[in-house]
Amino acid sequence: MGIPEYRAVFLAHSLSLLGVVVSEIALSVLVYDLTGSPLLSALTFAVGFLPYLLGGTLFAGVADRFPARRVLVVCDLLCAACVAVMALPGTPIGLLLALRCALAVVSPVFQGTRMATLADVLGDGDLFVLGRSLLRIVSQSALLVGYGCGGLLLTVLSPRHALLITVATFLASALLLRLGTRRRPARAGRGTPADGPLTGARRVLADRRTRLLLLLFWAPPLFCVVPEALAAPYADRIGAGSTGLGLLMCALPVGTIAGELFAGARLRPATRERVALPLLCFMLLPYLGFALAPGLGWTLCLLVLSGAGNAYTLGLDQWFVAAVPEELRGRAMTLNTAGLMTVQGVGMALAGVAAQFAGVPATVAGAGLLGTLVCVPLALAARRGAAPGGALRKNERPKCETGLTTM
Repeated sequence: MGIPEYRAVFLAHSLSLLGVVVSEIALSVLVYDLTGSPLLSALTFAVGFLPYLLGGTLFAGVADRFPARRVLVVCDLLCAACVAVMALPGTPIGLLLALRCALAVVSPVFQGTRMATLADVLGDGDLFVLGRSLLRIVSQSALLVGYGCGGLLLTVLSPRHALLITVATFLASALLLRLGTRRRPARAGRGTPADGPLTGARRVLADRRTRLLLLLFWAPPLFCVVPEALAAPYADRIGAGSTGLGLLMCALPVGTIAGELFAGARLRPATRERVALPLLCFMLLPYLGFALAPGLGWTLCLLVLSGAGNAYTLGLDQWFVAAVPEELRGRAMTLNTAGLMTVQGVGMALAGVAAQFAGVPATVAGAGLLGTLVCVPLALAARRGAAPGGALRKNERPKCETGLTTM
């Protein structure tokens, strides 16, 4: 936090995240008030996931083709404009959902550009890993307190008035980024000519090592979200009530925060990289305990333990920023963000379908087993890319103490 540019990015992230949380709650309530349909109310959350894939593929090149500061400010202004239209009286339901989709299309471009900017501000080393970890911790913390505060906010404001708060947070974020970060040239001009967005995405995915790293980021969240998606029916099954449901929703974020804080503060960079793959292999195993349909206390322990395994991303972050060429870094980060959100949406949908036939405990336990069977081969493939003792092979970039060679 001692770097002024990072402080500006951090504060802008916090403000825009607050706005997103408030808008999700307010929009969901607004749609339900207008339609009385639980399905359409839930759909306002669902449409926030899958459009990430569209934005992350079609517009990934924007992150590198234009100066990063300009991209970040324009994205914030576009989001503010979309939410402002949502807040207008008489906005029809179809337009509300379309604008929600538009936010989800813009979001991966913004997030990918911001993460690439962190590498410019903090460098490619341990400061980048810790800085990105801190942003993730803020995101998880927002999930813990944001929804509760948003619910309280709606007791004194109408949903449309609450949306105006989101507009203000996006505008404040744009102002912070415009005044608090330095203008840098477009990355595509630093080493290679600018190309089309799909061409840029293909260039990122053309490298087998980068594809493997992206899979290491994407595979666990596909299965991790299953307990969250099924928290309400599971709370009902064990008789936990609304208070228990709130605790179940908080358990994974609490574990994630604890794991990342411990790894970031107490482990050396080389140690974080060494434990990344073991954590990847074991983080979903606690879900197997759901086969016994445990009570609330044991369930919370299982979820916190699994959430702590997300500390594997600290080691993976270092490999990723070292593996991707600088001129493609914005596109790579954008694709990563789009993939993360998309697989979470898919995971939630599949969890609901499976629970209809197998029941909630069996579905969560099955996600733990299947997820482990997916993650272990990926970890072994990554391990084969590292030379004994953590030394890198000659065609690996020298910025990472333990890394992956071209597969």
